[in-house]
Amino acid sequence: MSDMSVLYDAPGPRARARNILYSVVFLVLLALALWWVLDAMADKDQLDGEKWSPFVTDGRVWTTYLIPGLLNTLKAAALSILIALPLGALFGVARLSDRRWVRMTVGAVVEFFRAIPVLLMMFFANAAYAQFTDISSDLRPLYAVVTGLVLYNASVIAEIVRAGILSLPSGQTDAAKAIGMRKGQLMVYVLLPQAVTAMLPALVSQLVVIVKDTALGGALLGYEELLNQVRLIAANYGANTIAAFTVVALLFVVLNFLLTTFAGWLEGRLRRGKRSSGAVLHGGADTEMEFDEPHVEPPAGKR
Repeated sequence: MSDMSVLYDAPGPRARARNILYSVVFLVLLALALWWVLDAMADKDQLDGEKWSPFVTDGRVWTTYLIPGLLNTLKAAALSILIALPLGALFGVARLSDRRWVRMTVGAVVEFFRAIPVLLMMFFANAAYAQFTDISSDLRPLYAVVTGLVLYNASVIAEIVRAGILSLPSGQTDAAKAIGMRKGQLMVYVLLPQAVTAMLPALVSQLVVIVKDTALGGALLGYEELLNQVRLIAANYGANTIAAFTVVALLFVVLNFLLTTFAGWLEGRLRRGKRSSGAVLHGGADTEMEFDEPHVEPPAGKR
């Protein structure tokens, strides 16, 4: 019996034939849908070589539009990540505070900003900067985008951090308290280092969301990020909107792939480092420590 059969019954001959039929039907429908899309694009002259060739033959489309847009996307995402990560970690730790008023206050802040769409926070931030600050109109979209991304994603990261810490076995906390560690020492030296590995995949997913959500600033506030450049490219290169969207989508795919690849490498390195140092990597039942019992000689009369 294979390991997979423990999870579900192995399909019989009819079930296998039925699965093959479903797969073939799905592939045929997918091919028909793809053909329909390409045919519609061809009718609109969106597959003409002249609409795609600028991205290969004309370097100005890259130096004037795509690369500056990509750099603006990276700038907004990097600033948001650098602020949201420590702020979210602080909120997550504060939600586990022993003081009830701290837990309640931080919990209200986190739940409030998690409930508001990022687009609305960017809009309100832009209006607030225009009304109450002297930030120039050129920099205001960047400030508004970063503010909206930080407020929302710091709240989400706070919940990721809180869940990662709570997933650790309670024996870690009990052992640290037994040797006299204070709450701050317990959090910094015991819980957070072990929770980082467990919550790293969720953190990476949130970082990818930050990179993609920079496009909201281009749509609402005119921030000159990568997706916002499609309009300018289409206006200057013969209404090649489909080609421009396709190239921009591929750039986002490559960017997020590099981010997830780096995160996977970092997670593997952290796990190898913890195994070599003997740190606990898994949750579950409390780990029991075994001690050698001292050898005591029995009294002479009882040998």
